[in-house]
Amino acid sequence: MNDERFSVWAPERERVRLAIGPSVHDMTRDDRGWWHATVPGTGDGTDYAFLLDDDETPLPDPRSRWQPAGVHGPSRRYSDDAFDWTDRDWTGRQLAGGLVYELHIGTFTELGTFNAALERLDHLVELGVDLVEVLPVNAFDGTTGWGYDGVAWGAVHEPYGGPDAFKRFVDACHARGLAVLLDVVYNHLGPSGAYLDRFGPYFAGHTIWGPALNLDGPLSDEVRRYVIDNALGWLRDYHLDGLRLDAVHALGDKGATHLLEELAAEVDALSAGLRRPLSLIAESDLNDPRLVTSREAGGYGLTAQWCDDLHHALHVALTGEVDGYYADFGAPGALATTLRRAFFHAGTWSSFRRRMHGRPVDTSRVPGHRFLAYLQNHDQIGNRAQGDRLTATISPERQLCGAAIVLCSPYTPMLFMGEEWAASSPWQFFASFEDPRLAAAVRDGRRREFAEHGWGATEVPDPMDVATVVRSTLPWAELADPAHRVVYDTYRELISLRRKHPELSDPRLDRFRVDAGDGWLVLHRGTLRVMVNLGPTKAKLDVGGPVREVLFGQPDIQDEIVTLAPDTVAIIRR
Repeated sequence: MNDERFSVWAPERERVRLAIGPSVHDMTRDDRGWWHATVPGTGDGTDYAFLLDDDETPLPDPRSRWQPAGVHGPSRRYSDDAFDWTDRDWTGRQLAGGLVYELHIGTFTELGTFNAALERLDHLVELGVDLVEVLPVNAFDGTTGWGYDGVAWGAVHEPYGGPDAFKRFVDACHARGLAVLLDVVYNHLGPSGAYLDRFGPYFAGHTIWGPALNLDGPLSDEVRRYVIDNALGWLRDYHLDGLRLDAVHALGDKGATHLLEELAAEVDALSAGLRRPLSLIAESDLNDPRLVTSREAGGYGLTAQWCDDLHHALHVALTGEVDGYYADFGAPGALATTLRRAFFHAGTWSSFRRRMHGRPVDTSRVPGHRFLAYLQNHDQIGNRAQGDRLTATISPERQLCGAAIVLCSPYTPMLFMGEEWAASSPWQFFASFEDPRLAAAVRDGRRREFAEHGWGATEVPDPMDVATVVRSTLPWAELADPAHRVVYDTYRELISLRRKHPELSDPRLDRFRVDAGDGWLVLHRGTLRVMVNLGPTKAKLDVGGPVREVLFGQPDIQDEIVTLAPDTVAIIRR
């Protein structure tokens, strides 16, 4: 590779020039619409931009690896060869049997950087985490934000520390046995700094979040390659162990081979070459098991997908909320039904969508580890008007009941940062767009959205206020508080039990049974029984045989009858 060569795809431009400081260099077009120029003495650290046709506005590289001056500034050359990795013996982590921990670098610590996050990695190891899922770290406009408004997909957000700092974070995780997953957004670009359409036909319409990519129209081959190369780059160059793909239902692709299937095939090939597992986890609103069905069986071949139906059923059972998309999950037996088959809506009527929705999961063929189960995540907390966590509504004891269901289920469990000690901090929506008109539009739009549900303007946090970020930052000092510590110790104990007893992580859905009654649930996990009482009174449960051992909880046992107080859990062996 020539480290003095610059290239950019701009198939419909008549002229492309390369700007390096005050000097400008003409570029030469090839027959595929790529423009090239070689400039001696321009290795790592060189700042550059492109000028299109007769427009003198310098634009950053669509494939930029580094944007130290922000998404509107010049790109900087960056080579992966300079970083000194220490994870040469790292063999990876498969998703099956693992525990995922979702975190946001900007609010995981008070400083909000990769370097500061290093100081908390031992906490994750102690807890029993296997895979760390990091919310998007690609460059976005402003300093703080969720990361889903990214526009420079290959450049690491500079306020977090830039590319080398991210590599140090991944290297440190691997040294502790932690795999790293990265949340990536290919369904849209952010509203500020999205210059791709000036270079070529990258865009095809809009989503509710911003411009969508042209994945199946004229000249879409290079656009698809743009996505796939970006994904492979994160996995290869940053030694990542997998990607979480944001809102794949918003990917507009009518081609014979869907982008997701093509991406899965390429990632599998890379995994074989690297000799370690690589995971692709989709966020999907489709309730379509084909996403996680193998390509050999006619599916897309993704590793797993988030399962919001499981979240919704748990949320309603724990809180009683049945507004909006929670409405159908208030039906009798909804939680037990969803636990048995992953999807509640499986070719059934959805009152929220006002249509039939979903497709059944073949529980004899599709294992449970292909679905992520969670009590909370960044969306389900952050998209509430005040970003309130579960314990703003329910007691820690009731949250622990939900945690036991998630951690002892056949599904891949995921925790959201701070959940493990019932953190008191909310996680609110925030951004920091530099354009005052855009900032005002985002602020007003969010207030209008929640006004429709009865929230006053002063009750919805200002996403542009730095105080919103401060409120959303994890209060680590709470771990020293006895009330929070008991929640943490219980999470740790449940995770330890999941690791110690293979029955609790068995993903075979056709061997998983759930009994349910008036407020209580019993999960059958081999010879183990996970018994949860969410009802207002004591539950007397007949286990059908003598109790040989109590692994968790302090139930009252009389012969074959186990009595549970409200909001308590017991795990027994019979």
